[in-house]
Amino acid sequence: MRFAVWAGHMALPLLALWLLLARPDLDIRWQHRPSHFWLVAGVAAVNVVLATRVLSAARRRGDARVLLVGYAFMVAAGFLALHALATPGVIVADANGGFEIATPVGLALASVLFAVASIEFSAQRSEAIVARDSQVRLLLIGLMVVWGVVSLAGLPPLASPLPEQAVGDMRWVAVAAIALYVLSAAKFFISHRVRPSVMLIALITAAVLLAESMATIVWARSWQLSWWLWHVLMAAAFGFVAYSAYSQYQREGGTAGIFDGIVSQATAEQIREEYGGALETLTDALQKSLASGMTDDEIDLVVAGLGTRFALTEIQSGILARAARALATERDQARRLGALALIGTEARVEKGERETLEAIVSVLAEHFPPDVVRIGLSTDDILVYPQGLATAPWPLEGALHAEKLMIGAETIGVVEFSRPRGEFHSQDVAIMETLVVEMGIALENVRLYNQVDRLFRSYLSPDVADTLRADPSRADLGGSVVELTALFADLRGFTSFSESADPTTVTEMLNRYFGRAVPVILHHGGTIVQFVGDALLAVFDAPEPRPDHAFRAARAAMEMQEAIAEEAAGTDPEIPRFRIGINTGIALLGNLGSAELRSFTVVGDAVNTASRLESSAEVGTVVIGDSTYAAISDRVEVTELGALELKGKSRPIVAYRLDRIPESAHSGGPTGV
Repeated sequence: MRFAVWAGHMALPLLALWLLLARPDLDIRWQHRPSHFWLVAGVAAVNVVLATRVLSAARRRGDARVLLVGYAFMVAAGFLALHALATPGVIVADANGGFEIATPVGLALASVLFAVASIEFSAQRSEAIVARDSQVRLLLIGLMVVWGVVSLAGLPPLASPLPEQAVGDMRWVAVAAIALYVLSAAKFFISHRVRPSVMLIALITAAVLLAESMATIVWARSWQLSWWLWHVLMAAAFGFVAYSAYSQYQREGGTAGIFDGIVSQATAEQIREEYGGALETLTDALQKSLASGMTDDEIDLVVAGLGTRFALTEIQSGILARAARALATERDQARRLGALALIGTEARVEKGERETLEAIVSVLAEHFPPDVVRIGLSTDDILVYPQGLATAPWPLEGALHAEKLMIGAETIGVVEFSRPRGEFHSQDVAIMETLVVEMGIALENVRLYNQVDRLFRSYLSPDVADTLRADPSRADLGGSVVELTALFADLRGFTSFSESADPTTVTEMLNRYFGRAVPVILHHGGTIVQFVGDALLAVFDAPEPRPDHAFRAARAAMEMQEAIAEEAAGTDPEIPRFRIGINTGIALLGNLGSAELRSFTVVGDAVNTASRLESSAEVGTVVIGDSTYAAISDRVEVTELGALELKGKSRPIVAYRLDRIPESAHSGGPTGV
């Protein structure tokens, strides 16, 4: 709709010209030469001022497009002034060629400059054109001076009115000029669609009006209304650009950026980079001021320096300062909001509450300056400030704010904030409240994680728990075939003991025995696979491989028997004692069960053989298979038991009773976890 309204206004002059040419009776004659002189001279003077401002902006920006537009206005204004000077009866006595063709020549030259200006030059080409500014300027001024001398002195070929043939030829020049103006307007419109600008609209309008002026000049009748029409059109073209420039001046409060809207794309990007860099410089200064206590006067000095650099007015500098302050505040808030996300990542199983608080303080020390944050914890209803839970030494003065630190419904302390200079605003308080809530959630998660972890570990061997936590995919159903050493232990005489003792006594006895046995197995790197009544199954070399798994199992078994002997000393001799079987071999280790319920277990002949060896052992002894003995024979003392017929085995198994592990063997390899 806006385009349609604009196009309608642009069509009105052509409609008026058509009407005047079609109705000669309406095309009245008015020949007042002094009025013509002063009217045209005034329009030319306005255009000279406009051209000067455009050329000044072009040189300051180093932009070829603005420079060429300035030349176009200069040429149009110059030849329009020459047309005024050649008005018959004012300075020159008689009609002359300079009076007739000065304006169309100027408009034709301006159309060429407009067309070249509409081209999108690269930065390098634009610099090359601007570098020739003085030569082009001298050439155009020289051309207009020579024209003026010839015209005013009455020298040929401008001394006499043009012949009819020359007027006809001028019409072909007019057609070419009109085409160039239309082409320029179209290309400027494309630029406007990409980068909307009031001055581009003014330039498009001026190009169309100048094209209509050219058409009116060659088809109008001298000194009649149709002839005066082109004077009005040229005045409207230059006046509209001047008015648009004035509007930009009123809006921006200065002349520095009035014509930035018509620069080439390359220059526009450079201007954006320059202003962006200026804003970054000012923003950095403001952010430093927050941390170092920079005064408003010092900030104003930075703004003044940028204002001088970019020729900004006081109003523009004030706007820049406010924008920079707003941006600095926004960045500061974004930096603090980033701390909220980081705090959530500090809730981990391996961390305790104090470690989590120290990690949070480290995050706040990076994201909350210049504010100082410290954490106080309630101990026996007394608030203390532990060392290491403050981002910086606590200031003695400044704005203060405090929030309760809670885990669930329990208040465990307080988080205090201090701003050495300035006050806390509503957005600051909102962030602090959210921060403390996030800290409480992180601490609550740490508690929950550790509770779950302790519960998890009480049902799984620590190695299995660590493996599953590090790699949850290890909990998938299935397993792998590995070489390992299985240790099977149970209590001889447990059935008869449990028949005569009450369940509480039986449970207490089992927990005491397992309480002594399990730590020994874990200490030597074993994994408890399962408890079955009075028996336990442990494997070595799983889930993490250990090359000396057979020796680890042997040491664990001997220390188990020693620990159980100490536990049973002085008790009823009828209380059962452990017997242990150990065997080394290939077994399937992994997770068995279903998608709903599964367990970590080991399956294979090596495990079955360990169970059978345990059944053949005497109370308080350890029996090992020949495969285990082969792996540790140089580090243990044994008694050969010969080939034993074991239940479920098709052939006898050579077995050994493990008697002693010399002290010298203990240093033969690592046994600790």
